[in-house]
Amino acid sequence: MPLPLFLGIVAAIAGVTGVGAGIHGGVKMMEANDIMKDAKAQHERNLARFESSNKTTTSTMDSVGKLELEILSSFKTFSDIIEKIQNRPKFKDLKIGDLKLPEYDPAKLKEVSVGAGVLLGGIGGAAVGTAGGFAAAGATTAAVMALGTASTGTAIASLSGVAATNATLAALGGGAIAAGGGGMALGTAVLGGATLGIGLLVGGIIFNFTGKKLSDQADQAQAEMKKAETKINKICAYLSCLNTYATRFRSALIKVNTIYKQHLEQMRSIVNVYGHTDWDEFTYAQKKIVENTVMLVALLYRMCQVELVQQSNSKTELNIINGSEIEKAINDSEKVLSNMIG
Repeated sequence: MPLPLFLGIVAAIAGVTGVGAGIHGGVKMMEANDIMKDAKAQHERNLARFESSNKTTTSTMDSVGKLELEILSSFKTFSDIIEKIQNRPKFKDLKIGDLKLPEYDPAKLKEVSVGAGVLLGGIGGAAVGTAGGFAAAGATTAAVMALGTASTGTAIASLSGVAATNATLAALGGGAIAAGGGGMALGTAVLGGATLGIGLLVGGIIFNFTGKKLSDQADQAQAEMKKAETKINKICAYLSCLNTYATRFRSALIKVNTIYKQHLEQMRSIVNVYGHTDWDEFTYAQKKIVENTVMLVALLYRMCQVELVQQSNSKTELNIINGSEIEKAINDSEKVLSNMIG
């Protein structure tokens, strides 16, 4: 075969091979591009699902926390009324079957009602999740904490407005910075639920996937998306479970609080409207109203003590949903209400 013809054939073959390789490479690039687009689209869908779940659960928890603080704050009205009744019982043995409720303690009720009032005044402009943080840790505990002493030595309960809010933040932060505490900045973090590990939702697990861009390499981008998806699935399942418990707990609280407010109004009428202030002169029905109101206060006080979320011992694990205590509180509330109706 003449050399020129041979070289021409070789060149042609090389050309065809080059075109084939180019087409193959182009297909590979298109496939890689499609994989990256799919991975990023799925990642965005996963993040949107997480954000939606987080928003829903945070909203539910905030509503529980605010409701608890409102309930605790209302105890001042109850205390003011019952303290007018002379010769009343001590209400120490509040029992329904095997269920024993906290005994009536006017000092504790006043403390928690004032503390709850301080916190209610401070959450108006607070970050989303603040009230939910109180519910997670137990609103009663948070309310008692709010009754600390300001760095000036003045009782926070005696302050008002911005002064009360700032003093409360400092107290929750361990005191004023000048006194070796964390000051208002740390107090703000506590209110947000971080410092006490009541992080409302998940605790120590790291959300570094939320703002992280996926790799520009197709295989790596898909692997990163899958890894983030596993975390998101776990967290969304957790949030869904917490939201279910919080919703049921809130419903139980509303039910008890509704009946409590009805009893409180009847008790107010007996004492403030009709002027009955001697227990010995109360009718059986009037005594029953007061006794039931005391029992409802004790029940609500205990319900507001429940920590909906307990801090995990691990910095890389989810916090623990306190399901058993939540269930017990709901069951106890049903038992008390059933006894009253019966």
